[in-house]
Amino acid sequence: MFDTLISVPELAQRLEAPSLVILDCRFDLARPAWGEAAFGEARIRHARYAHLDRDLSGALRPDSGRHPLPAPQALAERLGGWGIGAGVQVVAYDQGPGAFAARLWWLLRWLGHPAVAVLDGGLAAWQAAGLEVETTAPAAAHPRPFEGRPHTDELITTAQVEQWLTAGELTSGAHVLIDARGADRFAGRNETIDPVAGHIPGARNHPFTDNLADGRFLPAATLRARYLRTLGEQRPERAVCMCGSGVTACHTLLALEIAGLPGARLYGGSWSEWICDPARPVATGG
Repeated sequence: MFDTLISVPELAQRLEAPSLVILDCRFDLARPAWGEAAFGEARIRHARYAHLDRDLSGALRPDSGRHPLPAPQALAERLGGWGIGAGVQVVAYDQGPGAFAARLWWLLRWLGHPAVAVLDGGLAAWQAAGLEVETTAPAAAHPRPFEGRPHTDELITTAQVEQWLTAGELTSGAHVLIDARGADRFAGRNETIDPVAGHIPGARNHPFTDNLADGRFLPAATLRARYLRTLGEQRPERAVCMCGSGVTACHTLLALEIAGLPGARLYGGSWSEWICDPARPVATGG
């Protein structure tokens, strides 16, 4: 079972396995239709397409972030429709860095399906290796029953973050809130996505891009050393990962798992949900 990463050679060797489902998660926040269009032109053979907004997120609400989590039952039905069920190995990939594939990785684990891995380097690494892509219409999926139940203890709400902030548990380090956005957005500079710039007071910045080198994840030992610095004296079980909308935070959770530091949780609403209420405090600077 692959439960964190799978390499290009490892996937190529298993491409015709009957118990394998490959999901293409390519997406561009600025061009929401791009990923699906690119999938229509070329993809890894047997892949299905998972759209971030339509498949891997739920309906927007006035008090939600930009990518609220999908309803568990709706997600389970979609996963089963793609052919995912008990004993199926899932591989997710995107255009390269894994930012969107990691969202699917976390969602499947959230519903209790651990046999899911991100293709390290994504489609870019696949093509760089000279491996063929499929350009004809993909064959129809063979649905399987998917039975999943959300692990509610892996998810943190805005109300819980507010309670920790009020109690001083973020500034004291009792809980570690790791923000995966770039340093400029975290500091409140160059915000081009959300209407309010800055970060939650007490959060610590660890950009998800720091998990990568040349589009692939860094070695486990390197990731471990870097995240131990971010965690400080705290255990990973006391860490909560966030970003702009709960997507690249999953990349942080995957990196922690690779590093042998499991147990962190996801703040699903993240920054875009936090700023829905102008009364919530905002910090700027590094």
